[in-house]
Amino acid sequence: MGKIGLIVEGGGMKCAYSAGVLDAFLDAHINFDYVIAVSAGAANAASYLAGQRGRNLRFYTDWTHDPGYFGLKSYLKTGNLFGLHYIYADLTNSTGKDPLDFPALLANPTEYWMVVTDAATGTPVYFPKSALHQDDYRCIMASCALPAACKPIEIDGSLYYDGGVSDAIPVQHALADGCDKVVAILSKPRGFVKKPEGMRLFYSTMCRRYPNTVKALNERHLMYAKSQKRLYDLEKDGKAFIFAPSAPPKMSTYTMDRAVEQQLYDLGLQDYHTAEKALQGFMQA
Repeated sequence: MGKIGLIVEGGGMKCAYSAGVLDAFLDAHINFDYVIAVSAGAANAASYLAGQRGRNLRFYTDWTHDPGYFGLKSYLKTGNLFGLHYIYADLTNSTGKDPLDFPALLANPTEYWMVVTDAATGTPVYFPKSALHQDDYRCIMASCALPAACKPIEIDGSLYYDGGVSDAIPVQHALADGCDKVVAILSKPRGFVKKPEGMRLFYSTMCRRYPNTVKALNERHLMYAKSQKRLYDLEKDGKAFIFAPSAPPKMSTYTMDRAVEQQLYDLGLQDYHTAEKALQGFMQA
């Protein structure tokens, strides 16, 4: 069958969709040789690889209105619109309210890679699972650190931003790492066309110390379209299987509506069951 990889796109709160698909994978005992994930998708992938069904959903429903999770208060206190340290340390650590089962993640033989963007160069960096440690999930934090909305995260003396800035759908990297076929979970529906970034003056000002990150943001729509085309070309060749929301999400990256998030998660479960037989055929071929 060759080496089958899983790609999980980011997208902030829209990643409730991939949380649903990943829980369906757990229900069906579907495993992969390789997982590469971006931003909130990287956090979702960690829970999936740790075998913690339902954990991701809680981060889109139960914890979103905690004071440290998101909002102006978090931004003024920490410089992060999303409370990255609250979400991926206070909640996620072994003593937190919803800990990641790190020993289970570590024991899982699947390769796991997290995509970040080097703030200085504006280029992607790929951290392996071995870069994570018990109660030290900075690689996931960095992958989620949206420029301007969040401060960059320091790891080993370098600063990193959200991986979606430089490699939003890391299909080419999965192929370079030896994957013969890939399954991809996208956070946007088929036909989505990414437009140039808005609020250019704002992020250019807030990230002025990192001109290459600003350049990457300016060109992000071009990078996205290129990766998108590569993935869909692979699908035509029978080498990619794509999950994308079958109904357009009625929400933004920052939506905190519990009911909307639950609906998007349920859509992920539904889309999996619709495609289950086709996916099995793809993975066994």
